[in-house]
Amino acid sequence: MAGGIRKLDAVVAKLLGPKGCPWDREQTHKSLIPYLREESAELADALRGGRWHEIEDELGDLLFHILFHARLGKRRFNFNTVAESQANKLMRRHPHVFGRTRAFKDSKEVLENWKEIKAGERALRAREVAARERQGRR
Repeated sequence: MAGGIRKLDAVVAKLLGPKGCPWDREQTHKSLIPYLREESAELADALRGGRWHEIEDELGDLLFHILFHARLGKRRFNFNTVAESQANKLMRRHPHVFGRTRAFKDSKEVLENWKEIKAGERALRAREVAARERQGRR
């Protein structure tokens, strides 16, 4: 798996590099939103239609967008930090799989626990933002 991601990342780096594509180099996170929506809709359509031959291509288009955005955000984040953050989030939100929490009896209990964890994460993030804002005012 890693070899394909490295290859795609190298392609994205070249597109955004000094000798890359002028159109790609002009893009911003915001300018790419319509294309991201379009690719997401195309994937959803292929999934709904069970068109398995199209799903791989559409997943690739979304992966391209993820790598492209990660490259654009290079000063704030990168693909590795995005992947690491997502892995950590999934592990936090599945304590019944990765932690010491008891197994749930059904998916309803899992979803309720997921929502509680997510709400706790949002509250913590809000407190962190407020603390940074208070420090900025000093």
